[in-house]
Amino acid sequence: MERKPVLQISYSLATIENAAHQLWQYAHQYKVWAFKGEMGAGKTTLVYALCKYLGVEDDVSSPTFSIINQYDFNNEGTTQTIYHMDWYRLKDEEEAVNAGVEDAILQPNSYAIIEWHEKAIGLMPKNYLLIEIEQTGIDERTLNVYAV
Repeated sequence: MERKPVLQISYSLATIENAAHQLWQYAHQYKVWAFKGEMGAGKTTLVYALCKYLGVEDDVSSPTFSIINQYDFNNEGTTQTIYHMDWYRLKDEEEAVNAGVEDAILQPNSYAIIEWHEKAIGLMPKNYLLIEIEQTGIDERTLNVYAV
């Protein structure tokens, strides 16, 4: 049985900020988001647009080598944190735990946005959002969002 997305958004680089806004409106109630897509599909670019939409003042960059980047933003008077993680370079779940990803996932008043979550799938919580990014053209993408 094929699952159906709870949200689908098509966008281009010119409309990515609108896509980030739509995604936040639906997804902000989920604390853990897993981004899935081919290398170069635009996972980090979408996280950058989302952080810009949320008013993050920190420099947003790919956490490929640091594994975890932390960004703070003001959400209706409360400081909240985004832990942006890239698990691509992790060998296994033990290495992920040693890198602190489990602690980042469990932090209160925070969001965990994870690229390449399948590298340590056993560390994912019971409920999370899966956001698949599909390249549908040179500059076009489609997001398929699933509640897991």
